[in-house]
Amino acid sequence: MAGQRLAGKVALITGATGGIGTATAELFAREGARLMITDVAEAPLRKLARRIETLGAEVAAARLDVSSAAQWDDVTRIVRERFGALHVLVNLAGIVDWPGIEDTPEDAWDRVIDVNQKGTWLGMKATMPLLRASGNASVINTSSVLGLIGSGSAAAYQASKGAVRLLSKTAAVEYARQGVRVNSVHPGVIATPMIQEILDRQGDRQPDVRRTPMRRAGRADEVAPAYLFLACDDSSFVTGSELVIDGGLTAH
Repeated sequence: MAGQRLAGKVALITGATGGIGTATAELFAREGARLMITDVAEAPLRKLARRIETLGAEVAAARLDVSSAAQWDDVTRIVRERFGALHVLVNLAGIVDWPGIEDTPEDAWDRVIDVNQKGTWLGMKATMPLLRASGNASVINTSSVLGLIGSGSAAAYQASKGAVRLLSKTAAVEYARQGVRVNSVHPGVIATPMIQEILDRQGDRQPDVRRTPMRRAGRADEVAPAYLFLACDDSSFVTGSELVIDGGLTAH
C-alpha cells in the first residue's frame, strides 16, 4: 500500500546527515523502514535520529568512518543485534576534491579513494552476509554523473566514482543468484551541503548548471525517490543498472 513500500525492511544508510542522505532516511522512514543511520558527524546524526523517531520509525544511529573496516564491523554487529536482519544498504557517504591530475596531492587522492571507493567496497563486504541471509536485498551505491563523463578536473573524485560504477556492476553479477541486487545512482548537480557554497556564489552561472538542460540544480528530495525505488520490491528485476538523476546533463 502507498506509504509502506519498505514495511518489514531494515535499511542501513551511510552519510545520512548529508543532503541526499537526510532526504533518503526520512523518506525511508515514512515508507515503513527500520533504520540504521550512520555518519562521521555525530551531533547532526543524533538530531536526525530524533527527527526520524517523530515520524514513527524505529531508528538506531552510530558514528561510522566508512574507510575503516573495524568500524564497519562494529556497525554491522549493531544491526545484527538490534534488528536481526538487513535488507537494504545505501552507500551514500562521500567526499569531493576539485583539483585535476597535477594539482592533486597524494594524501588528498588517498583520502577521496578511501572514502568513496574503498568505503563502498568495505560496506558491501561487511554487510553482505546479512544481506544474503535476508533472501531479498538491495545494495544502492552512490556514484555521480562524474562517474560517467569527464570534466577535466576533480581527478580523484571522478576516479572514485567511476570505480563505484563498475564495482556495483561486478557485485550485481556476483550476487544475482543469491538474492541481492546491486545498482548505482548517479546524481548530477544537486543542491547539497557538499556544493552549496559554490551554488550560492555562482548560481545559474555555475558551469555544470549552465550545461544542464533544465538550467537548475536538483534538490535532495528529487533524488531520494530513486533510492526508494531501488530499495523496494518495485525494482525486483533491476540489478547492475545506473540510475541517472541529472536534469539532462548527460543527455548531450
